[in-house]
Amino acid sequence: MESADGGKLQDLLDEQSVYYRAVATEYELHALPFPGGSELSEALDTFRPAGSVLELACGPGIWTTRLLRHATDVTALDASPEMLALARQRVGEDGRVRFERVDLFRWRPERRYDVVFFGFWLSHVPPEHFVSFWSMVGDCLRPDGRVFFVDDFYRTGDELIEGEQSVTVRRRLIDGTAYRIVKVPHRPADLQRQLERIGWRIAVHTTAGPFYWGAGTRA
Repeated sequence: MESADGGKLQDLLDEQSVYYRAVATEYELHALPFPGGSELSEALDTFRPAGSVLELACGPGIWTTRLLRHATDVTALDASPEMLALARQRVGEDGRVRFERVDLFRWRPERRYDVVFFGFWLSHVPPEHFVSFWSMVGDCLRPDGRVFFVDDFYRTGDELIEGEQSVTVRRRLIDGTAYRIVKVPHRPADLQRQLERIGWRIAVHTTAGPFYWGAGTRA
């Protein structure tokens, strides 16, 4: 897959950030109408994200509440203050959660965690940042720490403004306002091999729909 050309990657990432701020209040209305979503929750419960959990790109807190079924505490990060406000409202007064606004492409951890979780975020990491992103994930983990992620590889024809080989797509709000974002259509088997090459032992599984989930550790 091709990535953003001509040194304009940061502009694309900035536009992606603006999109997620704008879409916050209608985010759940854009959920994919496909089977397989419940398999992700079941897989997470089987994984049991216990101990101190770091959630990257928490969004409106949908997964945060599920992590709290198992976690001792959760640190939830996101770049969008609008998303963080929704997440705080969803979680309520649970003192086990700390929310923080950060740019995940620049942020570095100050401590280590038992589990790092990210839901529907990996596909928004451009290929140029794939290795550095996973290096950051490794820096977040204790020696025996574990990773769990969920995502999808679905892209509509309307989104493919630069063709199927580009990872730049167009997303629209309900009012029609359009934004460019990154959407990498990882295929589970290829993603698993890619992770193996950079030092991870993560099994990536498919679901009944266009969703996938991965769980594992550093090799």
